[in-house]
Amino acid sequence: MPDRLKCLDAMDFVKDWGTWRSTLKDGIQKGKSMGMSDETIQKLAVKVGDFLTAKVCPGNPEEALLKELWEAGTADERKAMAAMIFKAVK
Repeated sequence: MPDRLKCLDAMDFVKDWGTWRSTLKDGIQKGKSMGMSDETIQKLAVKVGDFLTAKVCPGNPEEALLKELWEAGTADERKAMAAMIFKAVK
């Protein structure tokens, strides 16, 4: 439990992998409808990934794996990971 004191609990609406993917897809669609390019959305995704990794506890095993990979990756690897996640949920 001490680790949980270092980060926020996962957001209540992200209870499973399908919901997480759906939430990301909705966010991408909203960004596009506001005129954002894929590149801009992906750059924003890197910033969000950095924030989530630092501040939010993973809510499921998949999020825990993403956090572990994100923390192990270089800045370029994180950009690549964000781009792959973007493609996967698009």
